[in-house]
Amino acid sequence: MDDKHMQIGEVATRTELSLRTIRHYEETGLVIPSARSQGGFRLYTETDVARLMVIRRMKPLGFTLEQMRDLLDATDRLDDDDTLSDADRESLLERIRTYRQAAAEQVEKLRVQLARAEDFAATLGARLEQNAPAART
Repeated sequence: MDDKHMQIGEVATRTELSLRTIRHYEETGLVIPSARSQGGFRLYTETDVARLMVIRRMKPLGFTLEQMRDLLDATDRLDDDDTLSDADRESLLERIRTYRQAAAEQVEKLRVQLARAEDFAATLGARLEQNAPAART
């Protein structure tokens, strides 16, 4: 096997995604293995791993598969097409800016949720300490 290619198990380990999740993303067209081995095994490159990491980061922020596909399309076109017009390039960059703003908004919402959860856990801890039997000496 070529050193530049990885089988799905290694990709799963590196991305912390399950085999099933990676296959699901393949079925939905978000990530297509770059090659197949003679035995038919999926083979992935660093570029494929990078795509999976984008998806993995978008998922907990509530982005849909369609939004993931749209962002990946925009980044792919920026990376692969040196013949883009200035207008097309700016349009793609604006799409990416929109996703960056949406991500920042979701991160802020998650920070608020985390602060509330930490406050709740602290409240429960204080309640337990208040009502714990006195230590025997």
